[in-house]
Amino acid sequence: MDRHEPQSISRKLTRRFLLAASGNMALLFGSCPALAQRLLVTNVTERRATMEIKRNGSRPSGKGPEAYFTGTVRVDPMFQAGDPVRVSGGHVTFEPGARSAWHTHPLGQTLIVTSGLGWAQSEGGPIEEIRPGDVIWFPPGEKHWHGAAPTTAMTHIAVTEFLNGKNADWLEMVSDEQYRK
Repeated sequence: MDRHEPQSISRKLTRRFLLAASGNMALLFGSCPALAQRLLVTNVTERRATMEIKRNGSRPSGKGPEAYFTGTVRVDPMFQAGDPVRVSGGHVTFEPGARSAWHTHPLGQTLIVTSGLGWAQSEGGPIEEIRPGDVIWFPPGEKHWHGAAPTTAMTHIAVTEFLNGKNADWLEMVSDEQYRK
């Protein structure tokens, strides 16, 4: 038996699968099996990427920009996947009294509180207390802010998706009066 034979068999099976699947996909793409096969091959190729590990400490922490945050905020990037995935995640720490500006997200935002005590508010609604283990969802386009309570720091993981290269629209700062309501 040739040592390359198993690889050859694998290539033949993959080719047969792609040809059969492209014929089935042609039902979805009219009578164009060539297009269906190209789409399927592209999808299979993208999924063949190998595992990637981002080692702790390999991505530098950053100060939350003053244009978007009041107080001391640290942002630790966790992940930002490229096409076709469009999701990013960050570990954000707000010192006591620190908060984001009002903002929206084109595809929404999920927050997972990991430590401390924080506040979150959607425009027109009450300020809500958020604690470790709480998961907060802001729908697409909902104007909101989030941050630490006045005397306690808060850390959360923020998960957002990009639409046309953008994952947030930053608006005006949350005033001290709005924060203390």
